[in-house]
Amino acid sequence: MKAPLTTMNMKRFFVLLSATTTISLCSLGQAKPFYNQYILNNYILNPAVTGIENYTDVKLSYRNQWAGINGAPVTTYLTAHGPIGKSDYRTSATSFEVPGENPRGRGYWEDYTAPAPHKGIGGIIINDKAGYINRWSVFGTFAYHRPLGVKTTLSAGFMAGVTSVNLDRTKIEWANLDPNDPAIGYNNGELKKVKPEVGAGLWLYSANYFLGASVQNIIPGKAKFVKNDKFGTYFTPNFFVTGGYRFFLNDDISVLPSFMMQYWQPVAASMHVNAKMQYLDKLWLGGGYRFSDLVGGYSAMAGVNVSNTFNISYAYESATTSRLRTFTRNTHEIVLGFLLGNKYGDTCPRNVW
Repeated sequence: MKAPLTTMNMKRFFVLLSATTTISLCSLGQAKPFYNQYILNNYILNPAVTGIENYTDVKLSYRNQWAGINGAPVTTYLTAHGPIGKSDYRTSATSFEVPGENPRGRGYWEDYTAPAPHKGIGGIIINDKAGYINRWSVFGTFAYHRPLGVKTTLSAGFMAGVTSVNLDRTKIEWANLDPNDPAIGYNNGELKKVKPEVGAGLWLYSANYFLGASVQNIIPGKAKFVKNDKFGTYFTPNFFVTGGYRFFLNDDISVLPSFMMQYWQPVAASMHVNAKMQYLDKLWLGGGYRFSDLVGGYSAMAGVNVSNTFNISYAYESATTSRLRTFTRNTHEIVLGFLLGNKYGDTCPRNVW
């Protein structure tokens, strides 16, 4: 149920909403969406992850941010990527599940070896909607993976596609404000802009750690809904740095602390820290915190591997620093994963955990 606005706080809310709209058009409009469960799909942030597994990895996600406000941000995405020419013969004794043993226990990772050089291709579809602004993007990705040693691999990736920014004037609730705003135009012909977008990344990974750096929207530009050059929103590069390290509490339980930093001009960096604890090859629990003036908050997540072809996870976030937290309520995010062509019967990922 959406939070009602009383007569007493109506005026204050419209002032806040107006300020948030201005921020969205001038700065957040160029920022990439936030994800609580980035650890489950680093591919959405870094094209160098393309083709990292032995199967085609498909992810479908729905994120409802600030569920207490009508028109609050809603992000959905579909990603799919797989390897080209990758061989993994799994010749070690722990390559396949042994009854009574954890198939992803210490023994498995002691025998881990870097994959042979190979390529990967993939695709990303994202729809990000906030109030009367809707942004959808379509990308293709490519990556090349090359071992640096017995257990360590470095990959480099590239992404290219288009982003469309749409503004629906009919969904703006003006109340007693002037609807003749020159910044967003007066007719439907001025409310849609499409621009090309490219990105690149590097990904270093081994048996127990990963470290990645990427940039999206490399080519800066300006999207405007009117012909007047005075108005519009600038799109600047978004930089991401991610990393994580796994260790075992015992042979059945592993812990993976990780972090993700995001920076885009002119807003200071946002940082998300996370810890994921996994039991056997079956289920996991996690928690995290995002440090940010606009969208900071605590989060918790849980997931389960239903079979070697399907998994599901859910994350819940409670805002702590949002200036609209009186009305925002909380954030919900769900991710569905599908492992297509999983010839080795992996229940959980081998290289992205």
